[in-house]
Amino acid sequence: MSETTAARRGPSLLRRLVAPATAAALLAGAAGVWAAGAAHAAPADTPSATDYTDCPALPEGVDPARWRCEVHTAAPKLAMGKITLALAPITMTHAEGPLPDGTDGGVWGAMHSAPTAVPGGLTGTPTGAHSPITGLAIQPEYGGRSDFYTGRLSLRFRLLSPLLPRTCTIGAGEPVDFQVKRSGPSKWVSQDPPVIEFSAYDDTFSAPAPERCGPLTGFLGRRLGLPAATGNLLSYDASYTFRTYDRLP
Repeated sequence: MSETTAARRGPSLLRRLVAPATAAALLAGAAGVWAAGAAHAAPADTPSATDYTDCPALPEGVDPARWRCEVHTAAPKLAMGKITLALAPITMTHAEGPLPDGTDGGVWGAMHSAPTAVPGGLTGTPTGAHSPITGLAIQPEYGGRSDFYTGRLSLRFRLLSPLLPRTCTIGAGEPVDFQVKRSGPSKWVSQDPPVIEFSAYDDTFSAPAPERCGPLTGFLGRRLGLPAATGNLLSYDASYTFRTYDRLP
């Protein structure tokens, strides 16, 4: 199949799916979902930078006074395939400290994020971006792997639209693995409470194609330029605070 034929077939499939979706009930529900994503509406339970409610339980046998719970807040920018946008803020919580054998240990806590509207929506056009039916948003989720000593973090990116199933995700099978590097030295903003600012990035990761998106799976891959082995970038300015476990409530 030629690239021209494939490009024509995508929009025609999209039109076939949009046509029956114009019922009043779907329009009403779609408008609500799309408004939340387009406005960067953070979930109601998103914690503040000094909220320690997501601190995970410690491994057996460690010293709570030598383990600390860290709460990170980041403002990421993502360039992946044809996507270039500033994501809604992300909050991540984890614990780290020495294990009984003296090696470094870490335990994941939680991640909170909100949807971000993708410019152009499903169709890549101005009308697609503003329609409650063809709007598209992306929301990062924890991918199951993290090591804050080495800067390793894996994420999945859920794609949200009234025309997509909830399972539609970039990195659904294997998450996107990041090896984050610091852009410069950290800066202490406050000693009590401790607040440290830093910037980081990764420009070496590979981005997979969308998966589990139903009939629009192939179309989405072409629309978003995925998979993309090179030319991708995740960068962010972040701050974090911490408290040792012997001082947590």
